[in-house]
Amino acid sequence: MDRSRTTTGTRRRGRSLALLAVTQFVLVLDASIVGVAMPSIGAELTFAPDDLSWVANAYVLAFGGLLLLGGRAADLLGRRRMFVVGTALFAAASLAGALSVNASMLIGARAAQGIGAAIVAPAALSLLMTIFPAGPDRNKAMGVFGAVAGVGGAAGSILGGVLTEWLGWESTLLVNVPVGVVVIVLAYRLLPEASDPTARGFDLAGAATVTSGLTLLVYTLVNANHAGWLSTRTLGMGALALALLALFLVVETRSARPLVPIRIFRSAALRGANIMSALTAMGMFPLFFYLTFYMQQVLGYGPIAAGLAQLPLALSIGATAGGASALIARIGIRTTMASGLLITAVGLAWFSRMSADGSFLADVLGPSLVIGVGSGLAFVTTTIAATSGTRPEQAGLASGLFATAQQFGGALALAIVVAIATARTTDVLNGGERVAAVALTEGYRVGMLLAAVVTAAAGLLSILVIPSGAATPSTDADAEPAVETPAEPAVA
Repeated sequence: MDRSRTTTGTRRRGRSLALLAVTQFVLVLDASIVGVAMPSIGAELTFAPDDLSWVANAYVLAFGGLLLLGGRAADLLGRRRMFVVGTALFAAASLAGALSVNASMLIGARAAQGIGAAIVAPAALSLLMTIFPAGPDRNKAMGVFGAVAGVGGAAGSILGGVLTEWLGWESTLLVNVPVGVVVIVLAYRLLPEASDPTARGFDLAGAATVTSGLTLLVYTLVNANHAGWLSTRTLGMGALALALLALFLVVETRSARPLVPIRIFRSAALRGANIMSALTAMGMFPLFFYLTFYMQQVLGYGPIAAGLAQLPLALSIGATAGGASALIARIGIRTTMASGLLITAVGLAWFSRMSADGSFLADVLGPSLVIGVGSGLAFVTTTIAATSGTRPEQAGLASGLFATAQQFGGALALAIVVAIATARTTDVLNGGERVAAVALTEGYRVGMLLAAVVTAAAGLLSILVIPSGAATPSTDADAEPAVETPAEPAVA
């Protein structure tokens, strides 16, 4: 009987993990799935050229600005409840986006999708932490969760290309609706309700300052290339965003029941893990952006071909991430993280040698496989490191911090890399180059090289900021035990 109960419990946890992983996959997928549909969207809804980028930016803006609030709401109001609420909003916004008849309606729907995603993402990760106790089982679950997050970025381009070419751009949004309905039905059957039993009241001042500060900071980053990095608008909004975040910290130190207890930042390990989450995203976001443009604008691939060309990257990320927990058990999380980031940097540097008259076999396949191996390890280890060692009632907060670090790292890197790469392309054209593909490739090469440098620096930094032996031991005595990983081998 005991064995039967154990088997039933294991199956239930496995199904719960599958449900959470699928949801995470869809959220990450939606950040990139509309990318290859942009030309079709712009033509059908008559977007102004400067407004088309907001189809993507509206999602990122709402997602990045509200993640921290969404994570704490999951702790206070119930993780399954917020998971369902966020999924329902995400599905409804997807339907509204698919039915859009003008640019404003679509941008508004994408922003609503981002709000839903900001509620779902930390709730899903904190539910996973609730279902799987710290140790090897959670490491394996995090491996699956990290794998789908990594694959989602590449899969978005694949699925987006297929759907756009076969069914039209609306299908890239409609696909979320049936998935959302199924997820909501299964959530009540498979997921436990969990919250912070000590929570009383809600920190409205903290919520207002952190949400407005983070949202304004994301907007400043994604709009900087258009407005100018040193423009009065960019500098003014950036200063205001930082002032709001500083005010948030003051509010939290004086609040009886803070939205984000400041003591959580006393853990050097937690701070280090979130720094690594941001730096990992800074290396990977430019890759997904420029790889799609290189294949379509330089190699001349159509949407489906460009999407399928990223399949080796997606598969290698998934395969490596799935086995990452076993490697962590052997050599420790710090060594695994550093190795993954350095391998990724090698692949990005290889990509920086792409040619204007290149091919899939010569310029894409090899570095894609190398990056897939490295980033698969990096995604899993940063997820584990950033969410371990916290008290169970703060699981949503830890998840929100991790996701926020990722979003801001990616947004910052993409804004900077796009500015520098575009400047390089412009310089090449002004220098007399008449072939657009050559000038574009020069810009892409600079972008990939910058991403490689950041990722290599992150790999070296991880050795300093991630402690050996455990992921992120908490400073609180009553914290949940840290992830059980072996100590790093001593260096002779």
